[in-house]
Amino acid sequence: MKTNQSQLLLKACVFLIFIGRAYQHLFWDAPYRTFFWDESTLKPIVEGLFNVPWQEYVTSIHTDDMIQTGIKINGILYSLAAISSLLINKNNLKWSRIPIIIGGISLVILTLLMTKEKFYHVAQFFEHSIQFGLPFVLLYFYSQKFHLKRFVTTLKILIAFTFFSHGLYAFGFYPVPGKFVDMVIQILGFSEENAITFLYIAGILDFIIAVFIFVPRLQKYSLWYAFTWGLLTAFARIVANFYWDFPLQSVHQYIHEVLYRLPHGLTPLLVLMLLKITPYSKFIKQREPSYH
Repeated sequence: MKTNQSQLLLKACVFLIFIGRAYQHLFWDAPYRTFFWDESTLKPIVEGLFNVPWQEYVTSIHTDDMIQTGIKINGILYSLAAISSLLINKNNLKWSRIPIIIGGISLVILTLLMTKEKFYHVAQFFEHSIQFGLPFVLLYFYSQKFHLKRFVTTLKILIAFTFFSHGLYAFGFYPVPGKFVDMVIQILGFSEENAITFLYIAGILDFIIAVFIFVPRLQKYSLWYAFTWGLLTAFARIVANFYWDFPLQSVHQYIHEVLYRLPHGLTPLLVLMLLKITPYSKFIKQREPSYH
């Protein structure tokens, strides 16, 4: 029973990531202009290959419409990947993994664009490790090379990278994001100074968790903390920005940020569930498909 629940939770996590990004791309925006409007990279191509002045290219409505269309197409691809992540099993593996692979690669590209947008902060990339990593973990689960111990270790590594990178921002190694401070102030009613102190402590705890999940005697407590903190930081996006005068608009504007961040808390829960499964062979026999 626990093994079936673990499979469903893994699929749910990948679904939430894809559907959250699909919602973002279909209804809001994504940072693709950080590439398509990069003068140092594209100006030689635009002016040399297409013989179009750079200023005309970046101010063209047609250019912006093309970028926006591309964003919507990506939203559709993420939607297909979300559906495939729920339906994937040993009988439809050949076709169901294709949207997941495409969606996973797209998530990596999206993360690279967000990193570029944030002045190439390394932590910006690895803060999204769970989000771009889980689709490939799901595919590994259905591969013939599946091994539970390696599977659990991979999940732990993704958790560690995500929390440690998040901690670098909260701790102040990088400039503390204003939205972090604003959320603490809005939810907890702290002053700006106290909010920064709160984030500093949260950052230290993120560092500790990233290490302690690999310590057998401490991993249980660390994972429970990661589960709780991951869910709280996900729902904080709506709580901090919810207005009773515009309830539907508040949810509509921030629900995608909650959806693709929920796996930050659910992935530690998945590891907790898997660590209770003994022996390993029991999980391997009950998983879909059953490979040896």
